[in-house]
Amino acid sequence: MEALQKITVICGPTASGKTLLGVQLASRFDSEVISADSRQVYIGMDIGTSKPTKEERAGIEHHMIDLVFPDEEFNAYMFKEMARKKIEEIARKGKRAIVVGGTGLYIKALVSGLIRGIAPFQEIRKALKDDLAVRGPRALYERLKVVDPSSADRIASKDSQRVIRALEVYLATGTPLSSLQEAHGFKEQPYNVHWIGVRPPRKRLYERIDRRVDEMFKRGFVNEVSGLREKGFNETLPSMKSLGYSELGDYLAGRCKLEEARENIKKDTRRFAKRQMTWFRSMKGIEWYEPEETEKICESAMRFYDHPAP
Repeated sequence: MEALQKITVICGPTASGKTLLGVQLASRFDSEVISADSRQVYIGMDIGTSKPTKEERAGIEHHMIDLVFPDEEFNAYMFKEMARKKIEEIARKGKRAIVVGGTGLYIKALVSGLIRGIAPFQEIRKALKDDLAVRGPRALYERLKVVDPSSADRIASKDSQRVIRALEVYLATGTPLSSLQEAHGFKEQPYNVHWIGVRPPRKRLYERIDRRVDEMFKRGFVNEVSGLREKGFNETLPSMKSLGYSELGDYLAGRCKLEEARENIKKDTRRFAKRQMTWFRSMKGIEWYEPEETEKICESAMRFYDHPAP
């Protein structure tokens, strides 16, 4: 039986230090980085997604960034297919792949597969979209909390696309999407995975989040969002409803003041970090570290690479 290809996955909440750690490990172990971030795939959405700059990449090749425009579709299945091909290409060059990101569903799809066979239920979806237009996203989210609380824990209340999908599956099958996912078990095993989790203490994580948001504003986040809207990428798009872009959309539309938008981004980012940790805590085998423990992490990676693959 052929040994499974070894990859390292660095995961954790936003602003925890994953990007820098990924570059450090890639430099040490002759690797290339696969970004597992559902928003960094969008061209032009740079500041608000904390997309690593050329300087931050430090000469390390990064993949799965800048793939589609904000009005184009991208999903976990597409990520899985494209990322697996990139990992094959990296292996053919004699290098290792390090997956870095905080989008739990993308990571799980890559290393464990996705549920097959749940086709869209168009009539139900249309009814839910009509309901969204009349009652707003909060009403749909509260409905999801009742019928599928596990999915609601992992989905942001503003992420109407995923809320509708989870409700659609429940209404069509009578079974919560989370239960179907659990039954599926994500049983594919294409890789031998070294799981590294980055998790600063909560107080320090929240301080890092606040600093990151302030830095985003200094770098011109308002101009980035304004420029995207001028190009026709409006707030009806799922990409533009994402964290930061939604709050600044409210400011640009005159629904709040700039400082209120800034504070809302910080508050919503902290909530997002909590949801990320809920997701990652459900995944087995993750070794958790603080971001400064680089040497310990490198030692763990060395043991993983030196140990014969199953």
